[in-house]
Amino acid sequence: MTQQAGISSYNLFGETADLADVVHCETIAARSILHDWQLSPHRHARLHQVLLLSSGGGVALVEGRERALGPEVVVNMPAGSVHGFRFDPGTEGWVLTLPSELLDQILRPAEGLWAELKHPRVAQSAGALAGAMQDIFTEYQGRSFARAQMLRMLAGQVLALVARHLSGQARAGHGAAHPLFRRLEALIEARFTERLPVAEVARALAVSPQHLSRITREATGQPVSALIAARSHREARRLLTYTNLPVQQVAFRLGYADPAHFSRAFTREAGVSPRAFRAAMEAP
Repeated sequence: MTQQAGISSYNLFGETADLADVVHCETIAARSILHDWQLSPHRHARLHQVLLLSSGGGVALVEGRERALGPEVVVNMPAGSVHGFRFDPGTEGWVLTLPSELLDQILRPAEGLWAELKHPRVAQSAGALAGAMQDIFTEYQGRSFARAQMLRMLAGQVLALVARHLSGQARAGHGAAHPLFRRLEALIEARFTERLPVAEVARALAVSPQHLSRITREATGQPVSALIAARSHREARRLLTYTNLPVQQVAFRLGYADPAHFSRAFTREAGVSPRAFRAAMEAP
């Protein structure tokens, strides 16, 4: 599998329309079979995805690196991460797609789930997730009373189980983050509104930019600048969704001296302008 020079940004696979439901849940085969079991590298600006294989296998391309897929493998794919898949014909499992705004509602910062879910991961031995994935798939396919509320609750359960599984693997020594990376995360969380350049971040951590970049790429597959931008973008979505602050004030709160610069950066990541994003969130 080779990564394309131009990466498409989709809302849901090849579609460009917004996600029309609380979540989206389907079998792996439902869409993959339409594309000869291959999905070219792409990303979702505002969607988080969880895939769980129950049988079959294949290869996932995650931020330019191939990962083997097989039964009981879970793929955690945050918004903005570049990924593609080549499934073996007949592969079975589920794909759960959640709007980033729903994660903002479900995940409480103090509980630590987001720390496990904000990086792309491919993890084995996740068979315990099958029941929860089947439950949300069944609820999604039905049209029972209180369906939306049930989907929100079941989505929270899936996210909690994925975070628990990823955390357990880290504690067992599989992909545990370097202490420097944990310090970087804390620094970004404390100072993301300052829009610090990478060189200044490295100085604050008393390491060279090259060493910091190497550790960060080993932990996430992404550069330091991408982590800083992702945290800023996440806060922008939260402010636009849950406050009435004018876009100009949102820009200033996030450290932008020029609101037009903020609007361009937000549009590049989200695929829509800040005002269009807010209008979509406020739509009935």
